[in-house]
Amino acid sequence: MIVNNKVKMTLMYIFLGICTVISVFPLLWMIIAATNKSVDVIAGKLTFGSYLMENYRNLISQQPLWGNFLNSCKYTILVTAFSLIVSSLAGYAFEIYRDKAKEKMYAIVLMSMMIPFVALMVPLFRMYSRLGLLNTAVGFMLPSLATPLLIMMFRTNAKAFPVDIIEAARIDGLSEFGIFFRMYIPSMKSIFAAAGVVTFMNAWNNYLWAKVIMSDNTTQTMPMLISNLTSGYVTDYGMVMLSVLITTIPTAIVFFLLQKNFVEGITGSVK
Repeated sequence: MIVNNKVKMTLMYIFLGICTVISVFPLLWMIIAATNKSVDVIAGKLTFGSYLMENYRNLISQQPLWGNFLNSCKYTILVTAFSLIVSSLAGYAFEIYRDKAKEKMYAIVLMSMMIPFVALMVPLFRMYSRLGLLNTAVGFMLPSLATPLLIMMFRTNAKAFPVDIIEAARIDGLSEFGIFFRMYIPSMKSIFAAAGVVTFMNAWNNYLWAKVIMSDNTTQTMPMLISNLTSGYVTDYGMVMLSVLITTIPTAIVFFLLQKNFVEGITGSVK
């Protein structure tokens, strides 16, 4: 019996090791490719090269790398902050306040998840162009401020928020916004972290809407920069992989910093 358990554990660790290698290899290959020249990347070279700085010099000479990087940081931080506020308020209101039409409105919100974004791009573009919101942070942000997924996440977690505490706070004279910001938010740190990670990654990697609304080179983001590098007649894959590596770093940092709270928030735990 003990031998069988040891065999099972050994096989499990072998399987997990194989899965780890498969998961980590693309990231490792991306780092290696960023240090090699294009012909070596095409040839599948799997050892580090000495062309990292040359790829970097070529990249900054052909594209406004750090300008686009700062644009991505600015747009993503704004989208994440405002989206968390708007979506959490909506999710909190859908659960806490009583109204006959509430469930019908919530059903409409959830049904909107079935509409593909590509079906909305043309009317959104026409509306935003008439409002003068092209090539602006506001135009980039607005479609992402209240997403059905985040509203559903916040409403699901709001079910665990004690109603008795809300009633006691109202009796003590605390305003509704005071209850939300001083009592609800501190007790829902995990779900805010999880929603923040999801929103940050979606906003940072947003290419389609950014491509539609951002036509000026000074307002473009990192995914658009990568697209520009691959749209020419000749593609320098070493330079492309370096730009992909730089683009990956912020999302990796955010995820690793918040991974514990992310797991807790996804599982619905409340502290």
